This record gives sequence, structure tokens and C-alpha cells, in this order.
Amino acid sequence: MSEPYGGGRAQPGDSEAQLTRSARGDAGAFTHLVRDHSAALYGYFARRMPAAAEDLLSETWLQAFAARRTFDPSRGSARGWLFGVARNVLAQQLRRAGREEPAPGPDVTDPWQVVDQRLDAAAMAPALRRALAELPPEERELLLLISWEQLTPAEAAVVVGIPAGTARSRLHRARGRLRDRLTLPRPAGRNLTATGDLA
Repeated sequence: MSEPYGGGRAQPGDSEAQLTRSARGDAGAFTHLVRDHSAALYGYFARRMPAAAEDLLSETWLQAFAARRTFDPSRGSARGWLFGVARNVLAQQLRRAGREEPAPGPDVTDPWQVVDQRLDAAAMAPALRRALAELPPEERELLLLISWEQLTPAEAAVVVGIPAGTARSRLHRARGRLRDRLTLPRPAGRNLTATGDLA
């Protein structure tokens, strides 16, 4: 699944300034936010509810625009704030559908191209999906926000709504659980383990 939105990640501080200007009435500033963050937010939804990703992205921008005056740069980055709005939109959709937070499944293939490149063998991907699904939802969300969405631990903490120190300890625990579950024997006697952001 490819992401249809162009643009890249904004330079540090740019998005905070744009969001602040938008809250003060600069209509063009919000347009820059949409350009800079749509691809990342679309990816967030595409990896969780692929069929609804477009609608969820649209709803996120509507809610972000309506709530733009609540952004406080002293509490975190604009990127983290936007992912917090996105997470709330996803939760609202899941509640309406009577579903729980989705765990990564085999039908969500977009991020696994990147994950598989970081693993010692492609055979590890199904085990990784199972291990992620077994994590407590908050730990899984922190791990995926950092690994898939490239948020910092501090930004992910804002999205999930917990202190940064708590996020770091839960992230450490989640990585440890994954390491414990993802040590698989190889025929030659070496072990397969996850590497990169997940380890």
C-alpha cells in the first residue's frame, strides 16, 4: 500500500510556529501543516485501519483545525500534538464500530517492508506480528509510534497521554518482552533477533 500524500517532515520548530500562527488567525499557516504532516498521519491510519485511512485523515485535519488554539508548545511538539488528535480520531472510530484498538495483522503489509529489512530473516515477520499483538495496548502503541511513525519517546508520550518517564519505562519493558519472544533458533545454531527501533 503506497501513501498518496507528498511532503516531508518539517524542520524542528517550523510546525510549532505554523500551528501557533494558525491559532492566531493566519489561514495559510495551517495549509503548511497539512502539507508537511499528511503523509505521516495517513501512514498511521493506513497501518491500523487501511479501508478508512482517507476518512480518518480528513477527520483528523478537521478536528485539529477546530482545536488548534489548544496547542501548547511548552507541552510538546506540533507533530506529537497532531498524532494525539489522530489517535483520538481513531479511538472515536473504533468506539463507533464497537471494536477495540487494532493489533497489527497480516493484512497490514505497508510497514513490514521496512521492518523486514531490519530483521535478520524475513521469517521473523509473522512472529513479530504475534509478539506485538500480545503486548498491552499502550505499550504496543508506544512502540509503533516510535518505530512506524518515527516519533520521539517524548512525542509518543504526549500522544498516549502519559509522562515521558513513564513512556520510556513502558517502552523499555515492551522492547524486553519482544526480545524474549523473538529469539528464534536458526539451523546453523545462531539466533534470530529483532534489531533497530523494535529491539
